[in-house]
Amino acid sequence: MEASKLPCAIEAILFVAGEPVNVGDLAHALDMTVSELNPVLDALREEYDRGARGLKLNRFGMSVQLATRPDYAPQIERLLQPVQKQSLSQAAMETLSIIAYRQPVTKAEIEAVRGVKCDYSVASLMNKGLIEEVGRRESLGRPILYGTTEQFLSHFGIETLDDLPVLDLPKEEEAGEQEV
Repeated sequence: MEASKLPCAIEAILFVAGEPVNVGDLAHALDMTVSELNPVLDALREEYDRGARGLKLNRFGMSVQLATRPDYAPQIERLLQPVQKQSLSQAAMETLSIIAYRQPVTKAEIEAVRGVKCDYSVASLMNKGLIEEVGRRESLGRPILYGTTEQFLSHFGIETLDDLPVLDLPKEEEAGEQEV
């Protein structure tokens, strides 16, 4: 394919897909390698940003997606009203935060931090596709380990877990001294 038509082909594929597309799958569809595709994706992303257009190119881990700019959300919401928002409960947000920052993590570890059971929150987050089972701990009972998904990254508009805000938590020694 001509180099000049490559961004158009990427745009068309992402538009039709409507959800994040794995970069490897996109490269395969375009008969390219991932290393050949990455600079084209970067250039396309810059083109969208430079042009201040209604769309933007988002990357989430090893996935890429065509999305609308948040600046135009009010107009989109007005057109699509009533928008059905699935908000997360406080318990689900707390559980998701623990998983995001401490993954891979077991239910018992989540419950130790929260101080309450988390079965419902974990099930809800899994149903929404924000977390997944990532393995089993090599300990008694082989408990399930949970981690976030690429859909989590997409939902919160971040590329990698490194983009999560840095938590300013007291060091364990300081926390222990404060309890006395």
